[in-house]
Amino acid sequence: MDVGPLTPPSPQRGEGEHGPRRREGVPNPLPPGGEEFKHPRPLGGRGQGEGEDKARYVQEMFTRIARRYDLMNALMTGGRHQAWRRVTARMADSQPGGLALDVATGTGDLALALLAETGVRGVVGVDFSDGMLKVGREKLRRREPRGRVSLVAGDALRLPFPDKTFTCVTSAFLLRNLADLAQGFTEMRRVTQAGGKVVALEITEPALPGWSAVFRWYFRRLVPLLGALVSGNREAYTYLPQSVARFLPPPELARVMERAGLRDVGYRRLGLGTVTIHVGTV
Repeated sequence: MDVGPLTPPSPQRGEGEHGPRRREGVPNPLPPGGEEFKHPRPLGGRGQGEGEDKARYVQEMFTRIARRYDLMNALMTGGRHQAWRRVTARMADSQPGGLALDVATGTGDLALALLAETGVRGVVGVDFSDGMLKVGREKLRRREPRGRVSLVAGDALRLPFPDKTFTCVTSAFLLRNLADLAQGFTEMRRVTQAGGKVVALEITEPALPGWSAVFRWYFRRLVPLLGALVSGNREAYTYLPQSVARFLPPPELARVMERAGLRDVGYRRLGLGTVTIHVGTV
């Protein structure tokens, strides 16, 4: 799938010709004084906040929706989420025979894509939701009986692996949920071998005139209703568009990756700008 060249982070705020300008109210990823970027304000829902409060909220939320998570992804994206994962896996560009890590692996779809699209000998998937891991292990027993994917419990901000363990590290739809974005990238870099890639797929707000308004209407109005009908949890699918709306635009996220020590950082927008894949090299 040809998704075009990588876009490097702009030295200017905003996206210029590549997307929207920096939104009002969103701070620089690293403000003067060098503080690590954290989300600037609570999302406003029950139990949401920052730090450990946010982590606990997200963990409990994903455990509640685990059984319907794959179905909701398919419905919300028209089935395109699997194609986006395959592109993410190919961008990881792992050396043959290497060991890959998928952070916040959920039910294991990106881990399976890494096996299918790269030459890795195995994948470790880590997630802090027991409910998601349970569903993922059931899936792997059906789809990967050779046991080349291992799922383990762990925190993305304190990955339970030694330095330089993996030839590449990926994530899908993780970054918005991190209480400390800079720490998340620092951990991914720490466990990646020199020359390996850190690749992150994330939902983003599109910049195309007209389409951006349609997307916001769909995402903020219809998705919570669909989530209530399919998963029985409207709150989780209200949190989703809220977290996207307040997240960093792609150029600012790229600069967070650079400040975490990654080099050759760039990104590609897919799905008419509704998702973006960032990649950096250790």
